[in-house]
Amino acid sequence: VTPRDFVIDLGSGDGRNIIAAARRGARALGVEYNPDLVGLSKRAAVAAGVSDKATFVQGDMFAADISKATVLALFLLPENLVRLTPKFLDLDPGTRIVANTFGIQGWDPDESSRAGGDCAMWCSALLYIVPAKVDGIWRLGDGELALTQNFQIVTGTMKSGANVLAVENGRLRGTQIRFSAGGAEYVGQVSGDSMKGDVKGRDTGIWSATRARP
Repeated sequence: VTPRDFVIDLGSGDGRNIIAAARRGARALGVEYNPDLVGLSKRAAVAAGVSDKATFVQGDMFAADISKATVLALFLLPENLVRLTPKFLDLDPGTRIVANTFGIQGWDPDESSRAGGDCAMWCSALLYIVPAKVDGIWRLGDGELALTQNFQIVTGTMKSGANVLAVENGRLRGTQIRFSAGGAEYVGQVSGDSMKGDVKGRDTGIWSATRARP
């Protein structure tokens, strides 16, 4: 987290995540349903000298606008994460979601870590990077790239003339896409309805694709 970030904590409790982010220079917003905890958080932000960067509001986390967040810092039960997942996937590609202990159903974390020292419980951190949306049919040169996406995992086929190749080892990390087909490795960047990058292997050079339909 840096001063360039906007951090949101849904169900922010006593405000510790938001205050920690503000101490790193980030703008930060905590959404908490319990008004007593909102008051406690505001007083703690003043005591920490970060009330200019740390904001707390009383409200429903499921109705909160999270569209501008670059980081979500969350400690929520699995059923709450399931309800929020569609909103997570509509965030800008590359947005980071850090969950404490409880993960997002069906979505493998891009990274995970465990706190050391005297941490005895709730010590696991799970990092999810919101992927670009690539599910659909893409024009790739004179051929076609048909992709199926499950969170950051990508499968599909690459068709060129009568040849149909399997798309293997496909993975997204934010806007970066990587996959293999026909013994070649494709690495590139997704930008809306286009993507381009380098290909290495049997054929080496530049590749680009444009979305034909979802």
